[in-house]
Amino acid sequence: MTEQNLNVFELLTKVRTAQPVVHHLTNWVTIYDCANVVKVLGASPVMAHAPEEVADMVQLASSLVLNIGTLTVPMVEAMKVAARAANSRGIPVVLDVCGAGATPLRDQKSLELIDEVRIDIIKGNASEVARVSGETVRTKGVDASDVALDLAQVAGNLARSRRATVVITGKTDIVADHDKLYYISNGHPLMGRVVGTGCMAASIIGTFAAICSNLAEAAAAALVTFGVAAEAAAPMSQGPATFKEKLFDCLYNMDAATLGRLQKVETG
Repeated sequence: MTEQNLNVFELLTKVRTAQPVVHHLTNWVTIYDCANVVKVLGASPVMAHAPEEVADMVQLASSLVLNIGTLTVPMVEAMKVAARAANSRGIPVVLDVCGAGATPLRDQKSLELIDEVRIDIIKGNASEVARVSGETVRTKGVDASDVALDLAQVAGNLARSRRATVVITGKTDIVADHDKLYYISNGHPLMGRVVGTGCMAASIIGTFAAICSNLAEAAAAALVTFGVAAEAAAPMSQGPATFKEKLFDCLYNMDAATLGRLQKVETG
């Protein structure tokens, strides 16, 4: 692997300048934090789920984030309507396959979305992404299970077969497209003690994808930004509650020097 220096702050500045609308059909458990994290970055979140309006809302958006965390069949049908509208406009669609590998319904609906509409970025933890890749793995609710597979290979194969960017989050995040791999080692263990950091990561990826056509680079930059903010927030925190508060503050105050100094990115 080769160390890579991404110009993450340049993309963050584009987010702050363009203030893109990021449309979500997302997890009801974490929807408030997903909206907040997009707003903190300088973008504009919208959380519209009704099938009667999702296509209209997509007309205002620069990206679409789908998250099956609080899965219902009608919600997936609304996601398909929204994604088809996004596909017709050529704006990127992010799918967080939250909980894939936990139940047959989640597996079925994840694959329905991937098969029936154009998904530009497929995101999940190791067991979730391995499951939608066709591997026989199980997910513990919405938490990752240990996966005895080459995750870079899983991500790369899925990226090529689906012609998508694939993101596997974990201690080291992996971003793959058809010919490139990014490994991001930023972050802090406290992220795993706060419900919703995975969902927030999908929202941040959607925010960066809204202003950068190179989706692998956008996803990598998003994960660097989130991970560096976590590293900056942790020393100021007394536990998970204050960590989340400081995490938002550190994202809001993120600067070029901090990103340049702390980013840990390699390519393979």
